[in-house]
Amino acid sequence: MFNTIKNALKTPDVRKRILYTLLLIVIFRLGCFISVPTVDSTLLTKDSEGIKGFINLLTGGAFTRLSIFAMSITPYITASIVIQLLAMVIPSLERLTKEGGETERAKINRYTKLLTLFLSLAEGLGIYLMYKPTGVFINPGLLTGFIVVLSFMTGTALLMWLGEQITTKGIGNGISMLIFVGIVAGLRDTVKSLYYTIFATTFDTKKLLLVIGIIVGVVALIAAVVFVQQAERRIPVQYSKKVVGRKMMGGQNTHIPLKLAMAGVMPIIFASSFMTFPAMVIQLVNPNIATQGGFWNVIYNISIATSSSDVMLRYTIINAVIYLLLIIGFTFFYTYATFNPAEISSNIKKNGGFIPGIRAGKSTTEYLSSVISKLTIFGGFFLAIIAIIPMLVSHIDIGANLAFGGTSILIIVGVALETVQQLESQVVMKHYKGFLE
Repeated sequence: MFNTIKNALKTPDVRKRILYTLLLIVIFRLGCFISVPTVDSTLLTKDSEGIKGFINLLTGGAFTRLSIFAMSITPYITASIVIQLLAMVIPSLERLTKEGGETERAKINRYTKLLTLFLSLAEGLGIYLMYKPTGVFINPGLLTGFIVVLSFMTGTALLMWLGEQITTKGIGNGISMLIFVGIVAGLRDTVKSLYYTIFATTFDTKKLLLVIGIIVGVVALIAAVVFVQQAERRIPVQYSKKVVGRKMMGGQNTHIPLKLAMAGVMPIIFASSFMTFPAMVIQLVNPNIATQGGFWNVIYNISIATSSSDVMLRYTIINAVIYLLLIIGFTFFYTYATFNPAEISSNIKKNGGFIPGIRAGKSTTEYLSSVISKLTIFGGFFLAIIAIIPMLVSHIDIGANLAFGGTSILIIVGVALETVQQLESQVVMKHYKGFLE
């Protein structure tokens, strides 16, 4: 990894991309400290529990500061999920998605942005109504609400632009990179929480051993994530010889690399947004729902399930099961959206290739679909288990908030690996171009 970074910094074009990405990340972090107008920042309190804590985790503290980036990129993620789901039931959207040309992608992107603005309007209005009773807004009223909601919407639109710029002119996936930076920015608070857990009052050997166990577990999780993210199943492909002009072409052996976690961290990001959406809506409508009873309180508790109390353990188990199913479902959805066995089979057949022991055409498609299904089931279960284990560990009373730790680890490690791989591909591409020129 360090050699890749060193080689990337030696390549002028790649170095420019890295510096450009870092510049946009700095802009993102600066925006996290700029509160929206009319906010009295002295009245803001840090909230690390429930849905606020999760949103604050993804935004690097921007939510509790009510900054212009308080909503982060979550409206865009939700809009992307909605558009992809609608493409399954609306024929015109399905055609745009399958054709995959530049014009079609631009239309899908336009629809996603419009839906993002609508969702950011609704979410921004909800945040304003949620915080209005607390008195943090100076002279709350119609004009104040308009300014605050417009500021939230502008921040989300700016984050969309920053993400696109990182993807096209920088290094890595822009949306994942912004979430990655937000989570990394909050690691300091987690470390401080673990430190004060042991040394806040009197030294506690039991808590020290628990913290050491958590650290060892985190290292093991990171190693497991790296192993699975890098592992791949190689499908051998042979190409028959053919005469082109006066030359004999083909006759080579190659392989199709299929990763165990082909979807990367996107199922985790999608499932997290989808899982917390009900709690977000409920709390925006009724800010005091956590202290009340009834049906909606049960749905809210199942959606967040971050308390370490025994009463919340049953909600955490239900939350974990739903979370597992969502991750597996989004893993299948995202994998088949990016890898089409029929298209791969058709390309192999057109170029005179075949998988040893498998007929070209339909049999190859069925074989690839079978392999992809098995890999996706394993990858989905792995992602789900890694995300769920820390949620269950959080019920061990050590005095530190460890909720959503698995999701954080998966996103951090997954985005880091994807970024390093993109750096490697950029360096190799530039070297090839220099050689050909």
